[in-house]
Amino acid sequence: MSLVVDKGLKEFGLTQSETAAMQYFLGELQRWNQVHNLTAINETEAALHLHLIDSIIILPILRRYLQSNQSMTHIADLGSGGGLPGIPLAVLQPSWSFTLIETSKKKAAFLQHVRGGLGLGNLQVMANRVESLATSHATSFDAITARAFTRLNKLLELSEPLLKSSGLVFAMKSQQSKEEISEVSSKDWRLLEECQLFLPGQQLDRRLLVFQYQQ
Repeated sequence: MSLVVDKGLKEFGLTQSETAAMQYFLGELQRWNQVHNLTAINETEAALHLHLIDSIIILPILRRYLQSNQSMTHIADLGSGGGLPGIPLAVLQPSWSFTLIETSKKKAAFLQHVRGGLGLGNLQVMANRVESLATSHATSFDAITARAFTRLNKLLELSEPLLKSSGLVFAMKSQQSKEEISEVSSKDWRLLEECQLFLPGQQLDRRLLVFQYQQ
């Protein structure tokens, strides 16, 4: 593990077992990617670890909004791809339930493989198009997460039928998000927060947009 990434994980206070789980996940992602081309990520191990930290760094913000839930929190991750941020979040927040929704059968198979390898009982994988779940899983989720999935207005459109009343969407975006925000209907959605995310040792400008559905 690179020194920058090691420092980054320590800053989040990961336990030895949590760190081992992250290492297993990234190792399997690299191994499967060589054969099945799961993601567009074709980078060094250190770069992959930075993608991991990019996913972990949003957890304190999710906790701030969702920790007060009296019942179990149910989160759907749309377009889960290779499992970022869904897998790391499920490892670090075992009291929440995560549903990873991924259209690609081979990517969904990888996610199931990692789920089994890590024994993640709080995670399920659905190999479906998000649109197909609008009826069967209507108002099922407290929150939606998405990373590099689709344009913001499309993400919110797909999220709407899945969310409970006043549900939240956590959208991971680059700094070039103002145009996408301007396309969002203020009648249906309220932007609660735009959080700037800082990766250890990096100058990248990443944002987490927090939207609430106004039913």
